[in-house]
Amino acid sequence: MKPFNPEIRYNIISIVKRYFQFVDYINLIVKPMKKVFAILVVVLISIPAFSQIKFGLKAGVSTTSLSMPTIKTVTSPASSGSNTYTVDALTNAKYGFHFGAFVRLTFFGVYIQPELLFSTRSNEYTVKDVTNQASPVSYIAKQSFNKLDIPVMLGFKLGPLRLNAGPVGSLLINSPKAIITNPDFKNNYNRMTIGYQAGVGFDLFNFITFDLRYEGSLKKYQNQIQNLTGTKFTLDDRPNAFLLSVGLMF
Repeated sequence: MKPFNPEIRYNIISIVKRYFQFVDYINLIVKPMKKVFAILVVVLISIPAFSQIKFGLKAGVSTTSLSMPTIKTVTSPASSGSNTYTVDALTNAKYGFHFGAFVRLTFFGVYIQPELLFSTRSNEYTVKDVTNQASPVSYIAKQSFNKLDIPVMLGFKLGPLRLNAGPVGSLLINSPKAIITNPDFKNNYNRMTIGYQAGVGFDLFNFITFDLRYEGSLKKYQNQIQNLTGTKFTLDDRPNAFLLSVGLMF
């Protein structure tokens, strides 16, 4: 009996290995495709259940006020002069605007409306330099915020009105000016905040839409002032807003 040719044996082993590698490669492709196919089937089955899918554009104005229960005292270390400031929020309303797009999906009389909006708001604080108690100096610090807001509203119709509520995520996309102008201090901001919106609206001719909402914060805004040694002073300020908007649906 002739000995088995090592080269033939090597070729057979290589072919078997390549076969299993090919099978593994096919599985890597097929498994995700199965998931994608299943999702597509669910979406295609679900779409007829929606009585309406509408797209829209909207714009409006807002009025924002701050709630800050206590005056915050901020100090710098002795190495930089032991400066002391007090910070208090001005509670009078500030105006801003917003605009963006939305999608409204109606399902058995209930609708879901995710939105993507660019919005602006402003804060004002009374800052007092009390380092020299005999002659304190005060000024008004104004801050402007540009945000991307993503509300996801769940609502239903009650007669001619729509009632809706839902969470809203806000992403800060600019760098507001410092509250304290002294270079020994800097501001830290929570770039992403979570809040909620609730309100009423109505549609005119199924084409023009109006909304009035209240927006609140689920947690403190965490506007922080930090001195040179890294000590952080958190301002207990909560922004609350009323938003009025008008939109067009297609």
